[in-house]
Amino acid sequence: MTPPDICPGCGAEIPPGANACPECGADEKTGWSEKARYDNLDLPDGNFDYEDYVKREFGGERIVPRGVHWFWWIVTILVVVGLVGLWLL
Repeated sequence: MTPPDICPGCGAEIPPGANACPECGADEKTGWSEKARYDNLDLPDGNFDYEDYVKREFGGERIVPRGVHWFWWIVTILVVVGLVGLWLL
């Protein structure tokens, strides 16, 4: 069995091909298993609800700014007028 990238016992980085953790000495007999490779990754469990997560983290409704689009129309028109003016000179 290959060792995990991060020691499940102490969290230290384990070099590839190591037989034991260089920090705490954990090895296959004292704590490494196939399950240990993924235990400390803080992954969500199988019933993770993304929509609920977004609602809790960012609030219920998506806020769309209004009235900003006219600004970009004015900027675009000014740029076009400026470029045409430079071209005519």
